Amino acid sequence: MTATNFTTSITVDKTTKEVFDAINDPRAWWSEEIVGITDQLHASWDYHYQDVHRCTMKIIELLPEKRVVWLVLDNYFSFTKDPNEWKGDKIIFDITDLGNKTLLQVTQEGLTAENECYDICENAWNTYIQKSLYSLLTTGKGQPNNSENPQTEDEKALSSVDFTTSFFVNQSPQEVYDAINHVRGWWQGEIEGDTVKVNDVFTYRMPGHHYSKQQIITSIPNEKVVWLVTDSELKFGHKNEWTDTKIMFEIKEINNKTQVRFTHIGLVPTFECYGDCSWAWGALMQESLVSLITTGKGKNVFG
Repeated sequence: MTATNFTTSITVDKTTKEVFDAINDPRAWWSEEIVGITDQLHASWDYHYQDVHRCTMKIIELLPEKRVVWLVLDNYFSFTKDPNEWKGDKIIFDITDLGNKTLLQVTQEGLTAENECYDICENAWNTYIQKSLYSLLTTGKGQPNNSENPQTEDEKALSSVDFTTSFFVNQSPQEVYDAINHVRGWWQGEIEGDTVKVNDVFTYRMPGHHYSKQQIITSIPNEKVVWLVTDSELKFGHKNEWTDTKIMFEIKEINNKTQVRFTHIGLVPTFECYGDCSWAWGALMQESLVSLITTGKGKNVFG
């Protein structure tokens, strides 16, 4: 089964020409800091948002009042294992005349649920299309990122992205759920306490580096596990940075495979430990937990 590309749509009381013109002015609805020509066939332009996201777009289709297509020539994310995840994707704007209204459907060809950035990107596109572009068309003023006020609520959500990573395995959701709960099997260090049921509390220690205490606050068989970090002391960042953050495992069956989406809620790029912690979580999920699920034995990723 082919994975479904992200898509979203809006309907407005505007002409197809007005919609076409608005799409071609992404500075008015996406970012005021876009550099380059955005309304000519074969032109290329650059988008960036702080140190979180950069990309280069090329306009490969421009059919007046009908269609606009951008090709992502290059891309960088600070919050995914593969920073180039969008590269090669197409952003497609299809415009349809409904008589007194115009339908705009936006599709990112290549952005599917299998992408690590999917949840974040889905939310961002919905914000830019459903809110900002819609506002530009209906009120004459969009809500783009801007340099003078870079911390709007939508932008703050993007710049404070929780660390997340995901992977697929051939094993069942039950096998994945059981492996996640067998914390000693994939998280190298000293673990004390029970790690299976709601309200279980366990501690993790890597002597000289890391201490944290976790309470299991959600455990839905074959679907979700959430830990609340009630105490922490790190030696490689602000010592209590993890305290009151949440560690979440979401399990979903997609196309006869099982997806695990791991999110450390509260672990954001502004944390002092973010570089070390994001690397460690990425290795634990992508190597050790995957190995435990697929071979029955975790992997020592810390050397």
